[in-house]
Amino acid sequence: MTTVQEKSRGLTGSEFSYCPGCTHGIIHRLVAENLVELGVLGQAIGIAPVGCAVFAYDFFNCDMLEAAHGRAPAVATGIKRVLQDNVVFTYQGDGDLAAIGTAETVHAAVRGENITIIFVNNAIYGMTGGQMAPTTLLGQKSTTTPAGRSRETQGAPIRVCEMLATIPGAASIARVSVDSPANVRKAKKAIKTAFETQIAKKGFSLVEVLSTCPTNWGLNPVESLSWLRTNMMPYYPLGTFRSPDEEAK
Repeated sequence: MTTVQEKSRGLTGSEFSYCPGCTHGIIHRLVAENLVELGVLGQAIGIAPVGCAVFAYDFFNCDMLEAAHGRAPAVATGIKRVLQDNVVFTYQGDGDLAAIGTAETVHAAVRGENITIIFVNNAIYGMTGGQMAPTTLLGQKSTTTPAGRSRETQGAPIRVCEMLATIPGAASIARVSVDSPANVRKAKKAIKTAFETQIAKKGFSLVEVLSTCPTNWGLNPVESLSWLRTNMMPYYPLGTFRSPDEEAK
């Protein structure tokens, strides 16, 4: 029998612990495949803080460290400055990166730290019970906004890519999704570009990946993909917001 596709050696043999329909597993695969295809798996060091991906050390077949909630970019900065030839990446959710970790993310970009951030945006706090996140959409219900997020009370959702694209030290900033095969292929390419940016020592890179959270959205996996397309994509448009070539000019 011909093998069409096999599990990337960038992943361990551990079974994913994510909820059914969650797209963390797809994103893990894309990161792992790129590390292997770029020939840097043995040099890779990943940092996962608190959140749904807190057990990422079980899944990525490279050196992994844990960081306190929101502090992954700071930990990555220290590692990269000491081990400049290693490929250092963080894997963070929106509740982590865009809330308690906002300062670490912004200032890592300001300094042009040569690290790569994989930012998973599912518009809610996933691991801790479905509270409102900085990326929760207006009108979206959560355990802390049972009537829906209000602009007057909670403000507007933060657009991380648009914000970081204004910072000169940010060399590569892109937003992708993994809701369809076509978008999965584009996401893999964007993650590859981010790692290539780091390998070429061009500075800070971040890929935001729109993801689903069927459990906390109260939807089944198919409905979740539809909700993402209908509600998240209009507010969080896909695309490249800063490219290494643009930064080099």
